[in-house]
Amino acid sequence: MIEAERIRLLNDDAPDRDGAYVLYWMQNAQRASFNPALEHAIRIANEEDLPVIVGFGLMADYPEANERHFAFMLEGLREVAETLSERGIKLVVLRGEPDEVALRLSRSAFAVVCDRGYLRHQRRWRLRVAREAGKRVVQVEGDVVVPVACASDRLETAARTLRPKLQRQWHAFLGDVHEAEPMKSSLRLRVKGDIDPRRPESVLTSLDLDRDVGRVGRFRAGTTEARRLLARFLRSDLPGYRDARNDPSDPQCSNLSPYLHFGQISPVEVARKVVAAKGGTDEDDSSFLDELIVRRELAVNYVMNEPHYDAYRGLPAWARETLEKHKHDTRPHVYTRAELESANTHDPYWNAAMNEMRKTGYMHNHMRMYWGKKIIEWTNTPEYAFSTTLHLNNRYFLDGRDPNSFANVAWLFGLHDRGWPEREVFGKVRYMNDRGLERKFDIGAYVDWVASLPEP
Repeated sequence: MIEAERIRLLNDDAPDRDGAYVLYWMQNAQRASFNPALEHAIRIANEEDLPVIVGFGLMADYPEANERHFAFMLEGLREVAETLSERGIKLVVLRGEPDEVALRLSRSAFAVVCDRGYLRHQRRWRLRVAREAGKRVVQVEGDVVVPVACASDRLETAARTLRPKLQRQWHAFLGDVHEAEPMKSSLRLRVKGDIDPRRPESVLTSLDLDRDVGRVGRFRAGTTEARRLLARFLRSDLPGYRDARNDPSDPQCSNLSPYLHFGQISPVEVARKVVAAKGGTDEDDSSFLDELIVRRELAVNYVMNEPHYDAYRGLPAWARETLEKHKHDTRPHVYTRAELESANTHDPYWNAAMNEMRKTGYMHNHMRMYWGKKIIEWTNTPEYAFSTTLHLNNRYFLDGRDPNSFANVAWLFGLHDRGWPEREVFGKVRYMNDRGLERKFDIGAYVDWVASLPEP
């Protein structure tokens, strides 16, 4: 059952009209199972005795995306196409802006169903389709546990203010997603894409992309791989997760963030399996669910309620004021963006973190915090530190360019945090140093492990 709170009609005045199919415009939720938007489209189609078409718009100039991101996405879409075909559903991938593609495919549709996006341009696309399609457009929100409208109606200042609101509700939104059988196949419909999702290598070669950041071998894309990683995590790493998750030298992490970013696995499915798991303690389960639900949905709250979420001026006023006060403090080291990007600093721990990101598209979360804090310390102004951190984050991380990215970068500069004892450069913004890494972890083992990783 799909909870009613996940479903929103985006254009009340659009009448139903004749159409050859129901269109599910897929963008955020790039998966063919445990996808409430897809299942809602199938339900409408079965009621109207129509087939379902899944449409996807692929734009080579998607903001800040490069070959690394496209390779992972296209490999995931291959699995989507194959799984949909087994259910008698055609995936149509067209080059172009996603809203343009949706409008093209909506001309012959009875109705349009879409998933939900939270970034500025994603919201703009959906509003345009709702305004111009001339068909019923229904949005189904399946990539958070608690729907945004239920979680909070304002900008939350910290996890502690959002957490109780989510904890009161999230068990009500952990229902299963029943996969209905489409009554009519769309595989023979004469609706063609101009990209074959079953040939990701060929597609990748044909696109005019930024190829300076290449694909990575650490992660295989797709729902099947995400579920394999989840099963391994539940079996091996959930027990003891609360205490071990912060250790980069021996990490107990799910490694699911790239898959959540591309919608290749549902956070609801992940949460359900964690709740049902037998291996971890209650404290382990709570710690993981706090990361999966509270921290992730706090980031969604931020980008939905802060218009300048991707800019320095979007930071809390107290953080900007204290950083400005210390703007002209002497820095112990000052590096250019190019020096940082090439991991050419005096600090072997920081260099290792940068190289993990550069080589694998991922970085252990504790090292992400250390990595970002040092950029503040080693660049000439806080504004330049912010732009540099966001640039590197979105360029190299597979899970970059989403609400978590913008909130995590802003956290380094004081978002969702409190003031700390005042010090040089940082003012009252939280500080981290290498002694903390040495005291808590076998940080040398982490450095050695990163050094052993192959170049991408």
